[in-house]
Amino acid sequence: MNQLLERIWAAWDNLSGRERGLVSAAGGLTVLALVWAIVIQPIVIWVDQIDQRVETAEAEYQAMVRLRREYDVVEASLSTVEERIHENQEQRNLLTLLEALARDSSVKVDSMEERKAQDDVKFKETKVEVRLKMVTLADTVRYLHAIEDSDRLLTVKSLSIKNRADHSNLLDVKFSVSTFDPL
Repeated sequence: MNQLLERIWAAWDNLSGRERGLVSAAGGLTVLALVWAIVIQPIVIWVDQIDQRVETAEAEYQAMVRLRREYDVVEASLSTVEERIHENQEQRNLLTLLEALARDSSVKVDSMEERKAQDDVKFKETKVEVRLKMVTLADTVRYLHAIEDSDRLLTVKSLSIKNRADHSNLLDVKFSVSTFDPL
């Protein structure tokens, strides 16, 4: 190693002033390029990555805030429904209630059948399929409105309306009504 340094110093001593300036400038530029490549550029890349991570984190935070607001709205709606279920624990049979509402709405029910419904952890669902034959649209709407407007929490889950071939102003209607009771 000492021999190499001695040879470099000897070669340096043999250079003219102008050549020494050029070699010094080239050496300085080489050192600057190495410092840039080894130290500065990795720091610049790291800072850019941090900026990107910050932007990503801010976007994820905004998404979480939006999702939290949506969750709070859904949770409040669910709490309201659950309160209505607990407040309205009228033990009146759903079939009896639907028949009374039909009578009050001047609608003749063709058939009502209780259907199997899924229970969850908190509530038991009671589901009834109602069939109306040869009814007008106004009678159907009046009956559905009475169901939705009932004191008991009732939900119309499905609805199928078909025109009758024999009477153009009459309909055949089939729908499901559900109610929930706490377990």
